[in-house]
Amino acid sequence: MGKDSKPLLCPSSRCEDGARLIGIVQRDGTVAFTPDDLRVDADFVKIARQGRKPESRFRFAGPCHRAHCAHWTGERCGVVDAVLHHVSETAMVINPSLPSCSIRSVCRWFEQSGSDACRACPLVITEID
Repeated sequence: MGKDSKPLLCPSSRCEDGARLIGIVQRDGTVAFTPDDLRVDADFVKIARQGRKPESRFRFAGPCHRAHCAHWTGERCGVVDAVLHHVSETAMVINPSLPSCSIRSVCRWFEQSGSDACRACPLVITEID
């Protein structure tokens, strides 16, 4: 099976029924990842949409839509490329170990950029209020 045929997940997806909850945004603006594979259901979505946008409080993963996503460059995800461009090497050295992650084996960002994507991932918040 070729690299492009493996279904991958986007680690910066929306709060939708069936999405995976992969992290919680902390007070310091970083994301603490959930070690378990947690699926979001319609009840969670309804409650999470009360108040601030759920994407500003949590991180979700969902299917990578590749060419059907505005961030797809034609060959790769432009989001992780932009994140890695903007995150300083110093920020990535602060935590040299990879965070616990429930989706690493099927993550678009990891597939594309390896451990650098994992080290930068806790610094990404999908929506900022």
